[in-house]
This record gives sequence, structure tokens and C-alpha cells, in this order.
Amino acid sequence: MSLIAEKFATIPPSQTLAITAAAKQMRAEGHDIASFGAGEPDLDTPQYIKDAAIQALQDGKTKYTPATGIPELKEAIQAKLLVDNNLEYDISQISVNCGAKHSCFNAVLACCDPGDEVIIPAPYWVSYPEMVRLAGAEPFFVDTKRENGWKITPEEFEDSISGRTRMIILNSPGNPTGAVYSKEELEALVEVAASEDIIILSDEIYEKLVYNGKEHVSIASINEEAKNLTITINGLSKVYSMTGWRLGYTAAPEEIAKAISIIQSHTTSNPTSFAQYGAVAALQGDQSIIKDMVEEYDMRRQYMLSRLSKINNVEVVEPEGAFYFLVDTTKMGLTSMNLTEKLLSRYQVAAVPGVAFGYDNSVRFSYATSLDIIKKGLDRFEEFCLAH
Repeated sequence: MSLIAEKFATIPPSQTLAITAAAKQMRAEGHDIASFGAGEPDLDTPQYIKDAAIQALQDGKTKYTPATGIPELKEAIQAKLLVDNNLEYDISQISVNCGAKHSCFNAVLACCDPGDEVIIPAPYWVSYPEMVRLAGAEPFFVDTKRENGWKITPEEFEDSISGRTRMIILNSPGNPTGAVYSKEELEALVEVAASEDIIILSDEIYEKLVYNGKEHVSIASINEEAKNLTITINGLSKVYSMTGWRLGYTAAPEEIAKAISIIQSHTTSNPTSFAQYGAVAALQGDQSIIKDMVEEYDMRRQYMLSRLSKINNVEVVEPEGAFYFLVDTTKMGLTSMNLTEKLLSRYQVAAVPGVAFGYDNSVRFSYATSLDIIKKGLDRFEEFCLAH
């Protein structure tokens, strides 16, 4: 008899974290690894944010806080949502969680029962299906097309709805594709969701990382119907280089917000107390760092696009947001696991296999790493492609 719950029998660990760990281990053993693995900014957390957390520690702010976050942080998030996203929420509708991943899981758990279906456009972020399964619900995958920029269309959405459909998960800007939905595309998706009262989980963690003059639009801002169906997910990890701080947040209709609060009160309780004061400083402090970061990523993005577009046997769609390239490797005739294993062991390049994102004929490269590593890694990847 197994000692673990049956639902865990088929749930794998995160491939992105596994690849990153393997690359770090090889690097520790003396190998010269070019890693395109985890989506983690290579830039440090800005000093003013660290100073605020240090001050909070020195001021003894090390005790329990309200389960869903300190009022100061909720108010800072409330102001941010109004200014940046044209979204007005009471602070009772905002919950601060232990990272945006935790925010997503809380939202799924709050809304989905066993037997419910959750529509997930593929390619998708690795953890969405497993969150749905852990909640007892079932993921329903919709394969998007490269010619549509890896974005689900209203027709594909409508065709995938069944009597059990409870939620759709949207991620814009997207991981792993870098896809960014326009306002018009979101309006069309809202129309479908509203017709069937389907909850929208909108993961907007990469909202500031957009390029080519693209604009991020929060789907909850489309109209009142959209807002009443949408759980907006965001956090501080990507834009402020605060991945290890584990701070995300949800903004949701009152009923869902209350359920999330109950879940959190019985699981993690509050996010780390002094980290929350760092987050207040991040949201209220100098935002010019974001512009500098976006310019740096855009320079890397353009360089990678120019290189990848010229490599034989692979195809790419130009990413409009986030910091990833989904490289289509269909012509190479290798499974993504086989490809990435060979790439790491023979060429010392770490990339995430596309099977983790629901599209096996691909690999994901992150450009949240230095240009030197990008150049070295692409030189080796090009050599690999020429050999296959």
C-alpha cells in the first residue's frame, strides 16, 4: 500500500526547477554551463527595497501579521491596481500570498470542486495543470497555434466549453511563449466567458515586461462583467527581482477573496512579515528601475531573435513580453526530453523541455541571464542544431 495520497502518484516535480538544479550541480562540479533555465532575473533586488526590509527587522516587525497581509501593503497594491490597471478594489478583496504561484493555487482551490474542468491554453506554464489536479478538478487543454501567436481564439475557447467548465487560465504576457493579448482579443474572450459565467484566472506576473510598443491590459478592466468573473494574479518577483522573497497577490470578487482568506488562514498564514515592508517600498519607491530592466531584457530579446531566426531546423515566434523564447524543434525529430538531455550533457547548455509546457516539439530559453551567457549558449545550440 502506498503511503502517499493517490492524487500525487502522477504529479511530477517542476521541470524548470529540476533543470536549473541540474545545471547548478554541474556548475558546482566545474562544468562551464550556459543556463537558459529558470525564469529568474539575474539582476539583484534594488537596494532601497532591501533597506526597507532590514529596517523592518531592526524595528522588530517579526511577528504574525494579518493572514492576508499588512494593511500598508494592501493599500499599496490597491493604489497600484488603480493607477496601472484601471482596477478599483476594496482592500478586503486583496490577498497577499507567498508568491504568485501560491496566489494561483489559492485561487484554483477556492473556486474548483472535484469534477470541474479548467481550460488551459497550451503551451502553458508548468504548474497550472498540477494545481488544478491537486484541487481535484481536471485540466482541459486547448492547443494554440504558432500562426496565432500561441494565443487561444474565442472560437477555440467556445468549442472547448462543456457542462463541467468552471474556469479558464490566461497568462499575458505569457510563459513560455511571450505572447501578449491585445485589448480586442481580451474583449472577445470575455464575451465567451461571460456567456457561460466562466471564472477567469488572469496571471499577470510579467505585466511590465512588454516590448515593441505593446501594452499590457488587465482583463478585469475590460468591463464590469469581466471584473466580476476575474481573479487577477500578480506579484513582485519578476519586475523587482524579488523571486526569493515569495510575495504575490490576488484581487478578486468579494466571495472569492473571502474563500482565499480562509484557505490562507489555515495553511501558510501570513507571508513573511519583514518581506512585506520591503514590498511596500517596492511599490511606492522609484519605478525607474523597471524601465531600465525592460530595456536590458529587450536588448537581449532582440539579440536572441536575430540569432535563433538564422539557425537551421528551428522556428521561433517573436515574443512580445516576459523573458522567454519558445523554440519550435519539430524539424529535429527529437523528443524535448531527449533534446535537452543531449544539449546539457554534450554541449553544456541548460534549457527546459517543451513537454513540461504541453508542447513536446519545443524547448524554452530564458533570457533573464547575461548577454555573455546568451552568446555562449547560442553558439553551442547552433552547433548542436547543425549536428542534428
